[in-house]
Amino acid sequence: MSMPSLPAAILSHMIAVSNVPPPPLCSIPNLQKSRIIDYGQLNALCHLRRIQPSRTNILSAHNVFMKQYPKIFVQKKVRLPKLFKEEEKRIPAEDTEESKPPQPDDSHNIAIHVKKARGGRTLYGPKKYEEKVVQFMAILKKLPIHRTPSEHNIVWKMLKTIPDLTSQLLDEHLKILSKNVISETWIKGSTVIGNDGFYVILKGLARPQTQIYKNMIEEHESTTSFIPQSFHSFVFSEDFRNPLLTGVGPTLGQWSTFGTLEVAAHVESETRGYSVVTEEDCEILKIPANNYANLKTEKTRLENQHKVKLIHKCPYYVEWPTLSIYELVTFTKWKKFPPGHVIVESGNIISFVAYINSGYCKIYRNIIGLSKPQSRKVRKIQKLVYMGRLNEKESFGEISVLLQVPFTCTVVTGKDVEMAIIEDKDLHALDPVTKQLMLQTAKPTFGHLSDEDVKKEYLQKELKREWKNFKDTTVKNSLYHNGIIPGFGKWDHSYTSIRRHLKETLVSY
Repeated sequence: MSMPSLPAAILSHMIAVSNVPPPPLCSIPNLQKSRIIDYGQLNALCHLRRIQPSRTNILSAHNVFMKQYPKIFVQKKVRLPKLFKEEEKRIPAEDTEESKPPQPDDSHNIAIHVKKARGGRTLYGPKKYEEKVVQFMAILKKLPIHRTPSEHNIVWKMLKTIPDLTSQLLDEHLKILSKNVISETWIKGSTVIGNDGFYVILKGLARPQTQIYKNMIEEHESTTSFIPQSFHSFVFSEDFRNPLLTGVGPTLGQWSTFGTLEVAAHVESETRGYSVVTEEDCEILKIPANNYANLKTEKTRLENQHKVKLIHKCPYYVEWPTLSIYELVTFTKWKKFPPGHVIVESGNIISFVAYINSGYCKIYRNIIGLSKPQSRKVRKIQKLVYMGRLNEKESFGEISVLLQVPFTCTVVTGKDVEMAIIEDKDLHALDPVTKQLMLQTAKPTFGHLSDEDVKKEYLQKELKREWKNFKDTTVKNSLYHNGIIPGFGKWDHSYTSIRRHLKETLVSY
């Protein structure tokens, strides 16, 4: 390259460099103000620092600065709870419009206007006493077959409020009878004879021809006669309390009862004893006595079927003819025993034959064992050895009752047990064929066990008990010897409660 061309190259390079645009300027980001700093107070403090050096007293300047410094921080405002001013309530006078609770606005509800126009109740609140009685009587006017399930339920609930019914009938029986009750209308001066059913006065008044009435169910073994009770003489819901009746007298009013549920012969004295004379037009509910008789017959039939199945499933009666079992069923009764009840002890004669319907019974045999208390001599004691149990659908007691042989074992209930039993007097009243059949099929309860079997079982149980005691004692001693005490783990040691000679044996991790 020649010398004259060098300045020209430098000049062209300088011109090219001068033509390059400068880089863009970088913008500085905006700083966000802090919410906890009062910038007005901060500026005042900075101004205070600029004028402060002119003062001569440095200590006073420091005090002024420290007094002003906390003000640069925003202080949270304390909000006090709002105070409510109690308005004085004016006590309204009685029997005024102000004393009545406000009713909901139903001016735009057409359904409520229709109900009011037709004499029905409003949509608010439950039915009143009079409305329930009217509905109840309207349902009773229908034939039982035409009533809906909900109407049957209403009748049943109303009958449950009558004490003369609930005190002598089970709830399930009353529910069945409520499906066939009817209502009768009697004009003034009529004589209502109540020996064919149980009657409840729903409306009107009546006067009994005699002052004494019999119990509506004769089988309750009640020899004391009673006067029919009125509904108001008992404590019930306020909805069903009749405010018009004030006491029980010779006149029978609403919810008073008379009659009987037992089917009785139409004897003149009996007819007069159950009769009342209406003193005004009356609506009377009637529960026919025949319906109750049919209910008892059906209940007895179902119970007998259950007893036949129970006896037939017992091992000794599987091959028995049905007629012979029905003969036993006529004498059977249900009986329940609590857990731990001793039914019969060894050496005694049982007083009944039992067929277990539910639960089980434990069987024990007596044995003479040896006992050696501490620092005493060996002595003989009588112990009970568990040999097995009698489960459901099993029977016992036939041989003991018929042959008057003492029981060789003790029978104890294991839990709540329900049995069908035949007492010894009824069993001896059976015909000879049935008693002989029972002796041929039945066997003594656990009679196959001999004394050797009982001793062997006793020894095995004693060996198991001794081995369990020895094993537990050995394990406890081994753990105690190695410093292992229940309740103390390797992460949680309470050294203050551990004996001194055991602290060294605890391994520390």
